[in-house]
Amino acid sequence: MKNKTQMILLAGGKGERFGGELPKQFVKIAGRTVIEHTIDQIEKSEFIDSMIIVINGKFYDYMNDLLLKNHFRKVKNVVIGGKTRQESSYMGICACDEDTDKILFHDAIRPFVSGKILEDVVKALDSYDAVDVAIECADTIVQIDDKRIIDNIPKRKYLRRGQTPQGFRKSVIEEAYRRYFADGSLEVTDDCGIVREYDLADIYVVDGSEQNIKLTYQEDIYLADKLFQIRSVRGNTQNERGQDIYCALKAKVGVIIGAGGGIGADIQRLLEKHGCTAYGFSRKSGCDINHYEQIEAVLKQVYEKEHRIDYVINTAGELRIGKLESISAEEIDGLIGVDYGGAVKVTKASLPYLRQTKGSLLLFASSSYTRGRAMYSVYSSAKAAIVNFTQAVAEEMAEEGVRVNVINPERTDTPMRRKNFGKEDPATLLSSSVVAEAAIEAVSANYTGQVIDVRRDRGVRK
Repeated sequence: MKNKTQMILLAGGKGERFGGELPKQFVKIAGRTVIEHTIDQIEKSEFIDSMIIVINGKFYDYMNDLLLKNHFRKVKNVVIGGKTRQESSYMGICACDEDTDKILFHDAIRPFVSGKILEDVVKALDSYDAVDVAIECADTIVQIDDKRIIDNIPKRKYLRRGQTPQGFRKSVIEEAYRRYFADGSLEVTDDCGIVREYDLADIYVVDGSEQNIKLTYQEDIYLADKLFQIRSVRGNTQNERGQDIYCALKAKVGVIIGAGGGIGADIQRLLEKHGCTAYGFSRKSGCDINHYEQIEAVLKQVYEKEHRIDYVINTAGELRIGKLESISAEEIDGLIGVDYGGAVKVTKASLPYLRQTKGSLLLFASSSYTRGRAMYSVYSSAKAAIVNFTQAVAEEMAEEGVRVNVINPERTDTPMRRKNFGKEDPATLLSSSVVAEAAIEAVSANYTGQVIDVRRDRGVRK
């Protein structure tokens, strides 16, 4: 009796519209390639029994290397696709098991497919022979003629934007492709189009998601980065194994540089509250991050006592407001030394320890990093450099399991801010304790190379 559900993951694209050296499915986001993220989403679904990956022959070995590193459970086979999407889909069908009843096709470059979408498609196939995924159209669609004159304006309530996965009874999609290749003249863009053209089944539509985006252009990578932050950070207090991150802190050792007050002190208190062994250092306690040997000394001190370091969090920073002409050369050296050079030194000194534990490093940017601001020229440019530095080191260390991220908080009520701005309305500022919570979520998460925005509308964990 046929009862198996298999996923055909279409990853044969060359990435010509994307414009990169590698096809878009192999571009890294949050420390992993796009296709790894997509496979991971499918692996989590209890409604998918196994999957077949259809790949461009040039990247066959590369794909298999990725699979060896990840130990995915549900990837049954990797097959080489054809010159067109239809040929690749057919190669996937041919690789399916004899006892397969339901087949789903999904774009490898849609890494945000949700478990609910996968469940809805599989369950809908109990009642229908073909299922598509689509979302409502927010824009008015116009149909034009050959002279670019509007010919028709369809009613928007009946229009949808198609996504994947698309699901079929195996017998139906096999017959569709038998006719397609016998015909040789049909022009379609997806698998549902073939079934519809030959009138083989009614195609039921389940709701997709605005987040289930297809990464087609370079700009989509920026959006994907932000989506990973939303999905993985905000309000999420579970790690990748479904454990509460605060419970998982009990066996960890953390080091906070810049713990003399403000955010750093709050992070140390919160770590200790939840059972993490936390060590805080600052310039006052003998760790000036301008001096590499002092950073090395405090990390060595912690390691010799605890025999491990899981987290290193650097919150040390210095702000000097004023026009560039009003700041002396010596002050500039000091500001850059703390706000950028110090973070680089903390990172370098921390990596040997974090490599042992596959640990996490967290640096701090500022909301001013996205655009240089008058009176903040040194500070905002240093914070922009921190973001670039984080992304580079995260990629360097991803293969070794070390995660490197950067927090980007809105204006926060800290001693440094009060020193520079005086008394402000607390309602217009983030609490340092909220930023501390976001920092702990970030060091506990499984992503890397991310800029984590923290805003005043962020939910506070009780």
